[in-house]
Amino acid sequence: MPMVDRRRLPPELAVLKDEIRQYAVDYGLDFFEVMFEMVDYDEMNMIASYGGFPTRYPHWRFGMQYAELEKSYAYGLSKIYELVINNDPCYAYLMRCNPVVDQKLVMAHVYGHSDFFKNNAWFSQTNRKMVDEIANHGTRIRRYIDRYGQDEVEEFIDCCLSLESLIDIHAPYFGNPAEISEESLEQERLSAQGTKFRARSYMEPFINPPEVLEEERKQRIAELSAHEKFPVRPERDVLSFLLNHAPLKRWQRDILSMVREEAYYFAPQGMTKIMNEGWASYWHSKIMTTKALEASEVIDYADHHSGTMGSSPGVINPYKVGIELFRDIEERWNTGRFGPEYDACQDYDALKAWDKKLGLGREKIFEVRRIYNDITFIDEFLTPEFCEQQKLFTYRYDRQSGQYVIDSRDFSEIKSKFLDSLSNFGRPTITVDDGNFKNRGELHLSHDFSGTPLKLDYARAAMENLSVLWTRPVHLETTVDGKKKLLSYNGSRHEEKILS
Repeated sequence: MPMVDRRRLPPELAVLKDEIRQYAVDYGLDFFEVMFEMVDYDEMNMIASYGGFPTRYPHWRFGMQYAELEKSYAYGLSKIYELVINNDPCYAYLMRCNPVVDQKLVMAHVYGHSDFFKNNAWFSQTNRKMVDEIANHGTRIRRYIDRYGQDEVEEFIDCCLSLESLIDIHAPYFGNPAEISEESLEQERLSAQGTKFRARSYMEPFINPPEVLEEERKQRIAELSAHEKFPVRPERDVLSFLLNHAPLKRWQRDILSMVREEAYYFAPQGMTKIMNEGWASYWHSKIMTTKALEASEVIDYADHHSGTMGSSPGVINPYKVGIELFRDIEERWNTGRFGPEYDACQDYDALKAWDKKLGLGREKIFEVRRIYNDITFIDEFLTPEFCEQQKLFTYRYDRQSGQYVIDSRDFSEIKSKFLDSLSNFGRPTITVDDGNFKNRGELHLSHDFSGTPLKLDYARAAMENLSVLWTRPVHLETTVDGKKKLLSYNGSRHEEKILS
């Protein structure tokens, strides 16, 4: 008797999948083909704990995430409805126990995600065969475990994973400045000379005094010597710097390169969380309410959709903000509520009734989906009217009452706080300044304290792991309580020094 593949879609869901796919095509979505698989809740939790890649390398962190997801599901605190992977073809998982209306909702949602993965510019540099690549990573790391032992390899992976956010998320799109080679620097040193002006021989000592030429030559050599420290320019991709300059063994360098590659693959998902979820939610809402929903399914759909869109105090729900902002953009471009004429209008009644009947909304949201990320999305399209409609505000902790209270409803403050929370995923920005600090081979880094502040306990733990990879003391310059400080770790203890 032939074996039945438990993960294949049952016939009734295969028919629904083709139906919803056609609805997505009719609406103009352009997506990678989607391979749906059926899984039980424990399989879904396992796949989710691996970041969507069940063939990923073994590590205790994934087991910890699985245990957390399993308990959260068992206690009724959360449930994973869909899981989709940016790949070509796109892989998506459906939970076997979900009712049909949920399966249709998830399928429509997944087609929205797949369209976003394929067309958004910030995903354009990702590996579209990452399922195969991550399987290769898992195979290589398992070989290292067999060769060097579970504990040694896992401890090294611990260090790498604690530093995985220290990448330059914009490097894949804008590239790095060209490196200045040592050969070119040496050639410029040898040929360095002062600026000579054309003069007759008897006027040479007066037009081009030797002492002036010598002084200019020394200045030029001093400028070139400034390039002797490495990196020549501050380097935001700390993992790349470690790969190129840290004294790592070959297998360690290979593992660090895998962690870095996966960090860059997942980065666009963090850069477009609000847009991606908003786009998928917009389309599952559109497809379900206009095409796929049966009359008997309306109440169940409304219940589950509203649960997804629900917001908690003090927490930004990317599904809710994203879908409402896309809807707002569509309405504004349909009615012409944009541009100099609309912005200059001071008549409240005229603004309220404004409708130029342009019908450009659908075209505009497809354009937005193509070129924006969360920061540019919020910066460009968040409006005072939207904040008022969605009841957005900033909040702070009140020490006297021991509670969080509303701090401001001012649009500029809301927008500023919103953008700050999205900048670099809300993580501190760290750069490598000097790999030969004080000419002792020590590592010096700087924290951009105009952005996200450091959590000192996290910073110290990261410095400890950096010192494992660098094998020399590590220093981090930052600002604490308004004072410039140098945090140092020498391999055994931490020190702090106030800088003048």
